[in-house]
Amino acid sequence: MNISDVFTLLESNQNDRGIKHWQAMGSTGGLSSYGIGLTVLRKLAKKIGRDHQLAQALWQTDCYDAKVIGLLIDEPKAMTEAQVEAQVEDINIGMLTHIFSSCDATLPKAPFAFELANKWLDSENESRKRSAYGLIYEFSKSKSKKYSDEFFEQCLTRIDNEILTQSTWVKMSMAGAIMGIGKRTKALNQHALKIANKVGPIDFNEKDGKCDPFDVAKHLTSDYVKQKLVIK
Repeated sequence: MNISDVFTLLESNQNDRGIKHWQAMGSTGGLSSYGIGLTVLRKLAKKIGRDHQLAQALWQTDCYDAKVIGLLIDEPKAMTEAQVEAQVEDINIGMLTHIFSSCDATLPKAPFAFELANKWLDSENESRKRSAYGLIYEFSKSKSKKYSDEFFEQCLTRIDNEILTQSTWVKMSMAGAIMGIGKRTKALNQHALKIANKVGPIDFNEKDGKCDPFDVAKHLTSDYVKQKLVIK
């Protein structure tokens, strides 16, 4: 597919309700949107397939949905640190930060993702810090030996020391990492749960109250997690 084909695909899947919601957001960074939800965008991305050149072209557009598709179809081995350092400067709109580092996007699969996450953990830039914890959440689902229990323990200790001083959206990214790490082993679950209980549910949608606060402890004590980790 080329960029014209992608926009034809987006137009045929536009969602009027989603467009109204996008327009009501107010802060859209000057981007337009077809109002398409992430679930549908993922399906479209799979239909398009991996294409680094197309991903870069889509990222340069002024369309939010096209940028999301670009993040989803990029090729891990073709990505560069220079590319993602440029992208991270321009993702603080809508869900782009979350999709950039998580949600089955390409970045967590890039060969340099682990080193990048460790570098961004020390950043004072909010988008980079949020992305670092988004990457850690993705790493928590991997079986690779690169991601050791010791590494995740260190992540939890860092979160424990910093989370109460962070902005709501950094807290949310940290909470996602806590949730992912806490589902790996019984020991990590206990450490993660201790932090989750200290922080409590995170209210991230104060304006309209449509979404419940993010309660990590609830996720870490679910029947599924208890059965998985053999917790009584």
